[in-house]
Amino acid sequence: MIIDRNISPYLVLDEEPIRKALNKIDSNEEGVIICVDNSGLLLGVLTDGDFRRWVLAEKDVNIDKPVGSIINRDSVSAKITNSSERIGMLLSHKIHILPLVNSEGRCIGLARKRNTQFIIADSKIGIEQPTFIIAEIGNNHNGSFDLACKLVDKAIDVGADCAKFQMRDLNALYANKGNASDAKEDLGSQYTLDLLSRFQLSNDDMFRVFDYCHLKNIMPLCTPWDIPSVDALEKYGVPAYKSASADLTNHELLKYISSTGKPLICSTGMSTESEIRESVNIFKSIGTQYALLHCNSTYPAPFKDLNLRYMKTLRQIGDCPIGYSSHDRGINISVAAVSLGANIIEKHITLDRNMEGNDHRVSLLPEEFSEMVVAIRQIEEALGCDVADRRLSQGEIMNREALGKSLFVNVALNPGDIIEAHMLDIKSPGQGLQPNRKSEIVGMTVKRKFETGDVLFPSDLGETIAKARDFNFNRPFGVPVRYHDLSNLAQLSNFDLLEFHLSYKDMEENVDKYFDNVIDMDLIVHAPELFKGDHVLDLCSLDDSHRQQSIENLQKVIDVTIQLHKWFSKGQKPLIIINAGGFTQDKPLEKTERLVRYKMILESLKQLDHTGVEIIPQTMPPFPWHFGGQRYQNLFMDPDEISEFCEKNSYRVCFDTSHSKLACNHYQWSFSDFVKKVGPHIAHLHIVDASGVDGEGLQINEGDIDFPAMGRDLRKYSPNASFIPEIWQGHKNGGEGFWCALERLESYF
Repeated sequence: MIIDRNISPYLVLDEEPIRKALNKIDSNEEGVIICVDNSGLLLGVLTDGDFRRWVLAEKDVNIDKPVGSIINRDSVSAKITNSSERIGMLLSHKIHILPLVNSEGRCIGLARKRNTQFIIADSKIGIEQPTFIIAEIGNNHNGSFDLACKLVDKAIDVGADCAKFQMRDLNALYANKGNASDAKEDLGSQYTLDLLSRFQLSNDDMFRVFDYCHLKNIMPLCTPWDIPSVDALEKYGVPAYKSASADLTNHELLKYISSTGKPLICSTGMSTESEIRESVNIFKSIGTQYALLHCNSTYPAPFKDLNLRYMKTLRQIGDCPIGYSSHDRGINISVAAVSLGANIIEKHITLDRNMEGNDHRVSLLPEEFSEMVVAIRQIEEALGCDVADRRLSQGEIMNREALGKSLFVNVALNPGDIIEAHMLDIKSPGQGLQPNRKSEIVGMTVKRKFETGDVLFPSDLGETIAKARDFNFNRPFGVPVRYHDLSNLAQLSNFDLLEFHLSYKDMEENVDKYFDNVIDMDLIVHAPELFKGDHVLDLCSLDDSHRQQSIENLQKVIDVTIQLHKWFSKGQKPLIIINAGGFTQDKPLEKTERLVRYKMILESLKQLDHTGVEIIPQTMPPFPWHFGGQRYQNLFMDPDEISEFCEKNSYRVCFDTSHSKLACNHYQWSFSDFVKKVGPHIAHLHIVDASGVDGEGLQINEGDIDFPAMGRDLRKYSPNASFIPEIWQGHKNGGEGFWCALERLESYF
């Protein structure tokens, strides 16, 4: 059991709407809210079960009614003064959140069963949460308020979650009242007292630094070394406490901190396992929310003494979040601790390791701390989640086709034939059924015509295969094609347009050899992203020679488009879709840098002769796949930036629904708002589904996009834009993926 005084995530006023209560039930992840009146008097609780029962019983469900009208007013509560044993007895599988009231009946806390997470301010700490990174400033301010504020600024810059300090009342803490000149003191304590007497901030200055933290939107934390310091910090109002390793056996201080009802992060250096267990027993008996930090209290700590694997034992002992308080050199051990399960990392930060004071020597400089934070966040991403199956990433799917193998037929087959083992070959590329499916194919009755060398697809194992037909849409539509499948796909439906996806090898072809007659359709061209010599198109590259080469390559695309256009009877200006560039390999760009890159793109486009064509940049995802590898994209993702670029410079865009949905997922933007802002500037659409932050090119209704809602928005904000279904590998098996997509889209567009 734990006792929590941070009840704001659970508290709702009786006059507030049911809607707000439901939002809190969802966000606090406990399935319950506590209802009080304006004076804080406890009125009752509402669980998600209570709400469902009310919905079933209510004829006219109105979630804007006051929540006080539907709460359970007979809910169980306890007094905050009751013993932890008595409070714990009231918790059960039915009651996992118990309101705690004072003598006047006002709710001032709650009790719940212990779990491996707790909240400090707005930060969730524990398993499956981002690592809580503490920038330990301690006394590295060396008594200077200005230096303390500079260190706070650096803690923000490097991406720490909080800035932590230390507070001591030397008169209460030391037997000699903090007399640094006491000749009777041992050398070690005399040295420490000398530093503390000169380098402590006054309580008033400390609180001014805390105010500065709040102003700069970073959480301040503090380690109190004595009871008067706890009182001072309580009076100020800190969200939680950190205790030093030196105080793990100071049960009086630990109990006093626990009595505040606030979370406690507790270092365990210089203590035996039995001493750790003693303190944990105290925390459990009181109901403290706590975390245990593994620590070796030497400065700097030798690597051989760190024993990071002990964190696993700490988690077993404490049944709580765990972490690592680092006094070792560099960043590697802290990063390794995260890979071993640390939920909290505490590391000292300084502006100069040569400053006076032993903490400076084990501190990181800001650039080193930043490197550590980046590494930790990368480790968190890489660790993933504990799932039973291994799922292929989008990049692996792409590379599986390029590098893998498939089942091919080595004879011509007709519907009704029986496939025998000798009719099958295993060859690259891996664009169809994997070789391990061979046993399923042998003995199968053929459902479609095969030519020698055709590949088998998963749909060949199914009952039906999606086929081409005429479709009915309220806007022009077509499919993507390459030169080699033009004759196969172009005549299979009532297309209004064809979109040629050019490779750099296609740029060397004589386009005329692929046409016999003029086609009564519009032409759209998708420019290559990769050109000969591994040149990736980037119209805003900081490398002038690379940018100039991109301009020259895009001019060649324009020239090829002009040659193609003579074979198409419709459309005055064919559209050319480009991925304009602006990607980075290591990290995304800041907005000021992005604006510079947009200007560079405009300057590059001005150097082109694009008479007779219209160039439209494509909206992009945050983590685009480039031939099976991932990078960071920066431009044509933000709807405001896209809209501003188009309005100021008279450009239109190709709206890739998959790309932009991934951007919305990553940045937590409204996809509907995205369509509203970008819609008036859309010339053409790539319609396709998406999942997560990098799962692009999915079949319609197999990802995150709400197609009925998107269809309504596009009819309103971009009613005339043409579209293609850009399904990953949709052209395979006679365009099977395209036909399936068009069938599903027919009711939305």
